[in-house]
Order: sequence, then C-alpha cells, then structure tokens
Amino acid sequence: MRFRLPSFLSPFLLLLIALPLVATALPARGGAADALDHLTIVAVCLLFFLHGAKLTPSDARAGFTRWQFQLVVLACTFVVFPLLGVAITLLPTSVLSPMMATGFLFLAVLPSTVQSSIAFTSIARGNVALAVSSASISNVLGVVLTPLLAGMLLGSSVQITPRSLLGIVGELVVPFVAGQLLHRRLRGFLSRHRRLVSFVDQGSVLLVVYAAFSIGVTQGLWTAVPPTELLVVIAVSIVLLAVVLGLFFGLGRVMRLAREDAIVLLFCGSKKSQVSGLPMATLLFPAAQVGMYVLPLMIFHIIQLMVCAVLANRFAQEVPDGDVAAEDVRAVPAKA
Repeated sequence: MRFRLPSFLSPFLLLLIALPLVATALPARGGAADALDHLTIVAVCLLFFLHGAKLTPSDARAGFTRWQFQLVVLACTFVVFPLLGVAITLLPTSVLSPMMATGFLFLAVLPSTVQSSIAFTSIARGNVALAVSSASISNVLGVVLTPLLAGMLLGSSVQITPRSLLGIVGELVVPFVAGQLLHRRLRGFLSRHRRLVSFVDQGSVLLVVYAAFSIGVTQGLWTAVPPTELLVVIAVSIVLLAVVLGLFFGLGRVMRLAREDAIVLLFCGSKKSQVSGLPMATLLFPAAQVGMYVLPLMIFHIIQLMVCAVLANRFAQEVPDGDVAAEDVRAVPAKA
C-alpha cells in the first residue's frame, strides 16, 4: 500500500517548512548571498510578469464591475487586518517583543495572495473568476497601499525612501503591467504551459524564504528569537487566523452572499501574500533585521496554507457529486 501525504501537506508546504532548517544549517554568505539576491529579484519580476500576462482584460473588467464586493474584500485586507495588527502591538512586551509585534503589523498591511487564493477557491468550488480579479486587484493596489500603511503605522521601523518605492514599483508593478500589455501574445504559450506560473510562484517564494532566513541566520536570528518567543509567534498567528476566518465567514452570512462568492471573500480576505510581502520587506526594513521582521509572516503563511487547504476540501465535500461538473463550468474558466 502506497503512503500518501495528508491533503494539506503538499510538497511545496513541506519545502516551505524545511527551508528555515536548511538556511540555518547552510546560510548563503558572501558571493553566494549576492547571487541569491539577484536571482530572487529576477524570480519575483518574472512571477508578476506572468500573473499580468495570465489575467485577461475581460477578467479584470468583470472583477471591477463587482465594485461593491471588491470594496468589501479590500476593506477586509487593508482595514480590518491592520486594525487587528495594531491590537497585537498593544500586547505587553513580556508576551511579545516589539520587533515581533512590528512583524505582525507588517503582515497585517500586506495584500492578499494570488495563486493560493485562486487554487483554494477552485478546490472549494467557489467563484474562481471573481477570485482572480479580487486577488489581482488586492496585489496591484497593495503596491501602493502597503508602503503607505507601513509608513503610517510602522513609523521609524521601516525605511520609506524614494529608492525603496521605486524598487517596489520596478519589481512588482512594471512587470505586471508589461504582462498585461503582452497578454494576447502570451496567452497561447501560457495555456500550453499551465504549470509554469505555479512553478515560478512557488519557486520565487522558496527563494525569498531561503534568502530571508539566510540573512537572519547570519545576523543571529535564532539567538535573538528564543524558543519561547517562537512558540508565542505561532500561538498569535493561530489566533489571528482564527479571528479573521470567523469574521469574514460571518460577514459573508450577514451579506447573504452566494456560496461561491462567500468562499472568495473568506479566502481572499483572510490570506496574506508572502510573494509580495518578502520582497517589500527587503526593501523597507534594515537588511540586518529583515529575517526577524518577516518571521511572523512566514509562520502565519505556513499555518494559513494548512488551515485553508483543510477548509477548501471541506467546502468541496459539501457540493453534491451531481453538481460538480456544472459548478466547474460556471466557476472555473479554462484560462484560470
């Protein structure tokens, strides 16, 4: 009998969990660290270029026409989450250090994920086309809103400079816009190579995680973060995720959203993008401390992937077998 991993333990998630250990044992140093930094920038630029090329103008228009729903998702991402992040910073320093609290506040101002939000919405038989537009709008606006909120809420902890803003625009916005402009020319290629975006998405996350932990380890991350505080970070991440999932699930009920749309609100509203967050962190925080500031983000990201994978499979089981094919036709466009 072949051994099978639980549904929430994908190879990507296992690699994500293993990489901090790899970086602890074998951190990139010297010339290898410089090469890794350049490779990471290229991977992130390629990722946002491919997401721009993959999102069709019709999907973008369809998403914008649901402007009331989009405002609700954006409010969850950029209003409710930051307020919860501010609440975390009010915890006593004996419970959570100021640096970890700042890391949680940075996490709270990030945009939603793209790839995993869409993937989990598809698994749960939700409205995939709406998830594509919601997650993409969140990420595009996040390039502006995240640095703005970071500057307002994080104060001197971040380095908001013209150079850092140009770096964010150059690495995230410009490639995305270029992909949109080349959508017609690349849509055939991308439809024939559907796994390319997923490979680049996951590969860029793994590169940035390894790079961030390498910097942290070389700067004494594990001596600065004792095991007791690491357990506190894990506990706060679990509570934060439980609160937002409960809030946004309840909001979908109050708004009487269709089941497919409520799933989009739950997944797009409650998730935070490591793909966008880690590159922004390297541009906003001091290089010597970036590993510690992004530790809450990386732990929260792993937990949200596991929990949302379980929820998506649970939602999928609620759909009668006879309705699956019909839902797939309605909710999952071929280009998604």
